[in-house]
Amino acid sequence: MALKELRIGTRASQLALWQANWVKSELEKRYPDMTVTLKKIKTIGDKILDVPLAQVGGKGLFVKEIEEAMLRGEIDIAVHSMKDVPTEFPEGLGLYCITKREDPRDAVISKGVKFADLPQGARIGTSALRRQAQLLKVRPDLEMVIIRGNVETRMNKLETEGLDAVILAAAGLNRLGFADRVTELLPADLSLPAIGQGALGIECNLSNEAVKDAISFFNDPDTSRAVRAERALLWRCEGGCQVPIAAYGEVTGDELKLTGFIASVDGKVSVKGSVTGPADDCEKLGVKLAEQLLNEGGHAILAEVYQREVSREKEIPV
Repeated sequence: MALKELRIGTRASQLALWQANWVKSELEKRYPDMTVTLKKIKTIGDKILDVPLAQVGGKGLFVKEIEEAMLRGEIDIAVHSMKDVPTEFPEGLGLYCITKREDPRDAVISKGVKFADLPQGARIGTSALRRQAQLLKVRPDLEMVIIRGNVETRMNKLETEGLDAVILAAAGLNRLGFADRVTELLPADLSLPAIGQGALGIECNLSNEAVKDAISFFNDPDTSRAVRAERALLWRCEGGCQVPIAAYGEVTGDELKLTGFIASVDGKVSVKGSVTGPADDCEKLGVKLAEQLLNEGGHAILAEVYQREVSREKEIPV
C-alpha cells in the first residue's frame, strides 16, 4: 500500500532546510497524493557555537537528536549532509539512500585573491581540521582561524573578523545560491574533500519497507559506492571531525579510485595514497586504503592527534 504521509526530520540551519525541502519537493513530485512534512530538530552541534567541533567530540553532533526522534516514531526519514553522518548507527536505523553528489570541492571566498596569491601570514577561516592540515602543508605561513555558524555567518566573518579568506564546501554554496561569491575552487589534489562531501544521506528505520520503497529512487549508485568507500576508510581509521582525515572516491564505469589522507593538525606530518579496484568492492577498497595509510605512518599520526584531544578535553569545563 502506498504511503499517504512522510515526516522528514532535519536540522533548522539554512542549508539543512534547503536540503530537506529539496527532498520534500522531489517526493511530492513523484507522489502527488502524499503529504510530506518537515520537523525541525535542534542538535547538540547547533547549540554549541562557541567551541570548535573537534573539542566537543565531532562524531554525531548533528544527528543524535534526529535519530532519537526517529526511534520514538516522531519522524520517518532524516536528511543529512553525508559529511556529518557517523559510521555507526543506533540499532535498527541506517542510511538507505545516498543522493547524486554536488561539487565535492572546497571553495575559497576572499576579496578576489586566489589561494596561491594570499599574502604571507594571511588569516584563513575554516571549520575543518582536514582543510587546516592540508592547506598548512602547502602554506605553513598561514594563520588558521576556526569559525563556526551557518554558511552565511561564516562568509560574513571575512569582514567581521578581518580574515583574508574563508574556506567552505562548494556544494553548500551552490545549493544556497552563493556560487557567485566563490573566488576559487580548490582542486582535490590540494584540498582533498571531507568524507561524503557534496552528497546527502537519507536515514530511516531499516525495518520499514514502505518508507524504503518510497525513498529508494533518491539513491545514486555511483555516488553511493564512492561515499561508502570513503566511509569505510573513516570507519577503519576510527576517525571523526576531531582528526584530519580526508578521502575522495571517483567511479568511472565499473572502476573506483579512492584517494585518502591522514595528517597532523599542523600539516607537518602526513600520509597520502590511493587504490583502484572494482566499484562493487567499495567498502573493501576503503578498508584496504585505510590499512595502507595506517601502516605508512597513519597509526602514529592518529595516536598523537587523539592524545592531544584527550588532553584538551580535560581542560574544557563541563
